[in-house]
Amino acid sequence: MATAAQQQAQESKPAKRKPIFTKVDQLRPGTGGHTLVVKVVNSTTVLQKGGAASAHLRHTRIAECLVGDETACIVFTARNEQVDLLTPGATVILRNAKIDMFKGCMRLAVDKWGRVEVTEPADFVVKEGNNLSLIEYELVNVSEE
Repeated sequence: MATAAQQQAQESKPAKRKPIFTKVDQLRPGTGGHTLVVKVVNSTTVLQKGGAASAHLRHTRIAECLVGDETACIVFTARNEQVDLLTPGATVILRNAKIDMFKGCMRLAVDKWGRVEVTEPADFVVKEGNNLSLIEYELVNVSEE
């Protein structure tokens, strides 16, 4: 039998909310907290280091993966264990993904606060003709007069 204090503690816990899935073509620079279901088109390893001087940089692996859905595609920067999950043809759920800017172009990334999970194959075809990472953005300073 639960005590009144235990019942009150359970009731005060925030309910888990359902994730709101975003489509790739809705991504904008400087945004974060996205949950997406994407298919991996290809993966290219851009950095692989082993045996660095400091322990936390021992095995650094970075791969650039072209991922997308039926609306668009974007380059996803996969780090370390994420590289193994993002194999070409795999369908993954990216939770709490954010947009990083690299040389004026958007890149999708999942840091330590997010999660990459492989899921069952999706039945959509990736729209490779609409690559959001090929759009170059320019930083414009707005001065207040």
